[in-house]
Amino acid sequence: MSGAKGEGGPARTSHRLSGADAWRTHVVLLLGLAFCAVAFWFELGRAEGGNTLSWAYVFEWPLLAVFAVYMWWKVLHEDATPRRRRTREPGLAPQYDGMLKAWQAHQVELAEAERRDVEGAGHADGASADQSPAERPPTGTDQSVGS
Repeated sequence: MSGAKGEGGPARTSHRLSGADAWRTHVVLLLGLAFCAVAFWFELGRAEGGNTLSWAYVFEWPLLAVFAVYMWWKVLHEDATPRRRRTREPGLAPQYDGMLKAWQAHQVELAEAERRDVEGAGHADGASADQSPAERPPTGTDQSVGS
């Protein structure tokens, strides 16, 4: 995918790092790799000396160095990864389409029933719909038994 206008998308420009920014990126990578190498040798010596936890670090430092190289490459070559365009929205499998429509209709019915209940209950006891339950006048079911 070159992204030319004839393919339906805007022309892509290159965003490759160069100049002083690229040199700084190279220097940071080299310092990071040197640190990872020193840490690897240090942890290897400790692991061979009997420190079992250091074995985890023996494998961790090289993995961190590989990740640093990967990120260095991604920073230098931002346009190296092709961007995929979505051709269409992910859809529902055809066999579930009827179930989805039934569920959506049921949700609409529930919302309408709840709206009717709220409107009907709010006005049945003389309270307005915008009153909180504490502000509403008491109903016949709120009386205490011992009176």
